[in-house]
Amino acid sequence: MSCKAGQRHHPIRIRQPCLTEDLPGCGRPAYPLDVCLKVPDLSAWRNTASGVSGVHVFDSGLSGPDLVIVGMVHGNEYAGGHALEILRQNNPVPHTGRLTLILANLAAFDRFEANAPMASRYLTEDLNRLWHPSRLNGSERSSELDRARQILPFIERADLLLDLHSTLWPSEPVFIVPPRRRSSDFACVLASEEQPAALVVTDLGHQGGSRLVEYSRFMAVGGTGRACLLEAGLHWRSETVDMMVKVSERFLKDAMRIHFQGRETDTKQPAEMAVVTDNVLARSADFRFVEPWVGNTCIPNAGTVIARDGHDLICTPYDKCLLIVPNLRPRQGQLAVRLARRTAVHLNA
Repeated sequence: MSCKAGQRHHPIRIRQPCLTEDLPGCGRPAYPLDVCLKVPDLSAWRNTASGVSGVHVFDSGLSGPDLVIVGMVHGNEYAGGHALEILRQNNPVPHTGRLTLILANLAAFDRFEANAPMASRYLTEDLNRLWHPSRLNGSERSSELDRARQILPFIERADLLLDLHSTLWPSEPVFIVPPRRRSSDFACVLASEEQPAALVVTDLGHQGGSRLVEYSRFMAVGGTGRACLLEAGLHWRSETVDMMVKVSERFLKDAMRIHFQGRETDTKQPAEMAVVTDNVLARSADFRFVEPWVGNTCIPNAGTVIARDGHDLICTPYDKCLLIVPNLRPRQGQLAVRLARRTAVHLNA
């Protein structure tokens, strides 16, 4: 007898019952390091009227919401640089309120080399793991911590924040939100106009530290700040830039409605929501998926083997299990995949 979709009825990790003929590393695809997108000209972001490199502010002069769009939190994800430069050139002054565009890690971007495109993700540490007060207010110093503190005043005043990212491995576009109803409502507005609607995922955070969308302004119970992260597509692809621009323009068009109403209305294609139930970490150096899964793939049956981790089999714990942004070549200790189930209810911790 089958259980309801989403109800856990199979262990995720089980010890492989017998020896295998597979050699270590079999089935692990090569890194898809095909850099098809030219490096953007970001000279207009070096000396800005805001007084902070990488930050452009467009102020209507009228009272209204503070909107923030962030790109290139990771220096090698420069599709976000292309997208924000396109927006900047259009002089996107909102009807009311203020719009701030931020290219977050120009220093890492400046180190980009096409023959080693992963090396410029950051200089000293991941800028998207630093957004907890204990790190921001501490005495430690690093290139990324200094930069986080530099752009923090613009983040602290954000009513609505959209963080643009891309992925190394193939995945359908997905919005990731902190566990707050107001942020999932925000993402659902942006996701609902996709055909089909993009997935909105509430996840379990990241073991490496707090992401930008988990900054205290967006996590405060009873607060008003809303944030979502868009994984728009593959690194270094023009279609990823197109997705980022399209979602950003939709964000600006619907900002007033999102700010004051907060949720999708009159949409023909309501967004799909999912909640992450498990983060699967690679415990060995020989973690490999049984096939190169594309992000957002739905596995119909509980107990389906999706990967091997040394002597362990990694299985889906429930029917209709979603694989969120699989990392097809994780290092030992690294997040390999998030497992999620669809839900009709916003997670609001």
